[in-house]
Amino acid sequence: MSLPTRRTHLGSRIRVWSGRSSAYSLGSERIRGRRRRQRRAAMLRLWCQYQSQRGGAFAALLVLLLPVFCPSLFSPLGHASPSLFSEWNAPKPRHISLVKGALQRQISNDQKSEIWAPLAHQGWRTCIESANNPVSLPAKSTGYIQVFLDGGLNQQRMGICDAVAVAKILNATLVIPHLEVNPVWKDSSSFEEIYDVDHFINVLKDEISVVRELPQEFSWSTREYYAVAIRATRVKTAPVHASAYWYLENVLPIVQSYGIAAIAPFSHRLAFDNLPGEIQRLRCKVNFQALVFVPHINALGEALVKRLRYPVSVHSDEYIQEVVDENVPVASGKFVVLHLRFDKDMAAHSACDFGGGKAERLALAKYRQVIWQGRVLNSQFTDEELRSQGRCPLTPEEIGLLLAALGFDSKTRLYLASHKVYGGEARISSLRKLFPLMEDKKSLTSEEELAKVEGKASLLAAVDYYVSMHSDVFISASPGNMHNAVVGHRTYLNMKTVRPNMALLGQLFLNKSMEWSEFQRAVRAGHKNRQGRIRQRKPKQSIYTYPIPDCMCQQ
Repeated sequence: MSLPTRRTHLGSRIRVWSGRSSAYSLGSERIRGRRRRQRRAAMLRLWCQYQSQRGGAFAALLVLLLPVFCPSLFSPLGHASPSLFSEWNAPKPRHISLVKGALQRQISNDQKSEIWAPLAHQGWRTCIESANNPVSLPAKSTGYIQVFLDGGLNQQRMGICDAVAVAKILNATLVIPHLEVNPVWKDSSSFEEIYDVDHFINVLKDEISVVRELPQEFSWSTREYYAVAIRATRVKTAPVHASAYWYLENVLPIVQSYGIAAIAPFSHRLAFDNLPGEIQRLRCKVNFQALVFVPHINALGEALVKRLRYPVSVHSDEYIQEVVDENVPVASGKFVVLHLRFDKDMAAHSACDFGGGKAERLALAKYRQVIWQGRVLNSQFTDEELRSQGRCPLTPEEIGLLLAALGFDSKTRLYLASHKVYGGEARISSLRKLFPLMEDKKSLTSEEELAKVEGKASLLAAVDYYVSMHSDVFISASPGNMHNAVVGHRTYLNMKTVRPNMALLGQLFLNKSMEWSEFQRAVRAGHKNRQGRIRQRKPKQSIYTYPIPDCMCQQ
């Protein structure tokens, strides 16, 4: 083949390849365009799905928030789906037969007179005053003592009494105790917001020196200072129920070296036994005389007491009309205070079953694991074992049955001293049926009156403490710091206080076939000597719960 012919064939091939390339390029462009359209369509679908999901998420969020604002709308759902609304299940009455019997109870006049009668004198009188010729305070103090107190109002109250005693043992000057922020209720109330500082200092002036604040040279000794590092002036190793000797050996040298010692933690850090009589009497003097609430708490407490004795009419949310409501029956101006300690913390720690079903048991078990990491010894026992041993707190329904069996009728004015009831209104419905004249702080006061204490757990507890100390009868649903403090204070004043026989009640409530008459007889027999009868303190028992013989003398 000649060269020109070869070139012609080559050219034709090139043209063919070029045509094929153009066709391929055109096809590729079409393919790329189709792919771009597909990607845009896919992106559009994703965007639509995203918008739909956003709307769905918003709707889901709305559904989750609605129970918070409108719980009544969702209570039926709680029954239908306990896994979703785990603690919305309304607890059902557990002792329906007994409640029916209690609602039909008839109380004789003799029984009414007996249950309301004040305690007879039991042969003891107070004897905590200073000696007739008190020894003057030493000319010079060894230094300053600071204490940092955690817990609720009544645990802190006992810590304050112990702090005064430690200052006396060390011949030191006490700085007004610092109250830690309560981790449960987030309460930051200070000593000055709860107690009358001037009265506190004046009552103790012949016993120890007390100052509101540290002098300028020790102004660095703050809670923040001790929170960031190990400090030579902080005592962190005080054992529970330490002896007076321990403080002399371990704390006094620090005070003498630095002029100050800060003890934290301090709750329950002083023994109840083997202390000089003057130290024991001083602790009692602080508890029963020096610790007085600030005037506005006393005023609110007194208003509540007056309204309980002489029922009033509520005419608006802004004020309470101070007149007797003639439509409300009055039981001779008397009333009972019930400390209903039945919050979630108490229910979880007891490891008992309270009738809320599987949802409640799972919720409490989860709460128990989160708060105490499983360190609840009661959880190894069955509910029946715990109840028969008296280790389950009484529910509102059960405490109502106890009160009814003791002889309180439906016209009894009942004041509910409680922070928050686990289970809400559904939990206390049986109690309210038994005692329809049940009141609390909110039902007896206006919004304006509550404003100074609202949101402050310690101030609210202080109001309840005041009312408890002025009631005709006091009863607590389960032991605790409030129970111990009020029982001890009322013992000191010889006032009627019912101590529930927890083991007996637990066994009675386990008997599902028991009729009301039999239950009533067993309760009265088991509580005959538990309505204020004096008990002397035994070794290791609290002086604040059992003030005899340390705070009182026989006549």
